[in-house]
Amino acid sequence: MGMDSGLMEDELEFEPASSRSRGTILVIEDDPRLQRALRRTFATEQYSVIVAANGQTGLELFRCERPVAVILDLILPEISGRELCQTFKNLSSETPVIILSAISEVLDKVLLLELGADDYVTKPYSPRELIARVQAAIRRQRKPAGSTVFRFGDCEINFKSMTARRDNVPVVLTTLEFKLLKHFTDNVDRVLTRELLLNEVWGYNAYPSTRTVDNQILKLRQKLEPDPANPKHLLTIYGAGYKFVL
Repeated sequence: MGMDSGLMEDELEFEPASSRSRGTILVIEDDPRLQRALRRTFATEQYSVIVAANGQTGLELFRCERPVAVILDLILPEISGRELCQTFKNLSSETPVIILSAISEVLDKVLLLELGADDYVTKPYSPRELIARVQAAIRRQRKPAGSTVFRFGDCEINFKSMTARRDNVPVVLTTLEFKLLKHFTDNVDRVLTRELLLNEVWGYNAYPSTRTVDNQILKLRQKLEPDPANPKHLLTIYGAGYKFVL
């Protein structure tokens, strides 16, 4: 879809918000009516809002504005929403991405989980539900940095001292295993793809093999799960990746 000069101006305009703004929401949507509606919705909740009408502008704004969350359509000019979602998560895995699209097939939702989307809302949507979903995603990423000790099941992990105990018995974890486990405990209930884990934990730009992740998670299960063959915490989400649950 083409973009006229009015939309170009629209893309770079902030919705006025109070001086006590709760942060910037980046909306990437090419329908001018939805742009206006989403601006009003989030400005009412004291967010600043900036809109991109195409994928390329959305990517540029994401890099320079550091939004607290992204509302992303799937069908966009220049760069697709699917490609943007994956790019955003590679650039900043902590920034919530909420898909807002008329495409509601289950396979699309599974694909987006694989690409790292935090939530999926279908059009037509309820503004109240959308706000609730976005705010829940933001809260998950703003967990207070409390104790360095994390407990789940019969395990107690101290990430500061890099010590672990299971059923009060010391367990030896490697530095990489602590780093991988920390990424999971920082993202409880979120599906993490193998590619995302390689990028965030190993720091690879090119992935030698996603089996690297599988092997490390197998080792963590053997050390921390009561029954590694039937894990309760480090779960495989087939076709998507892995998820840590309490």
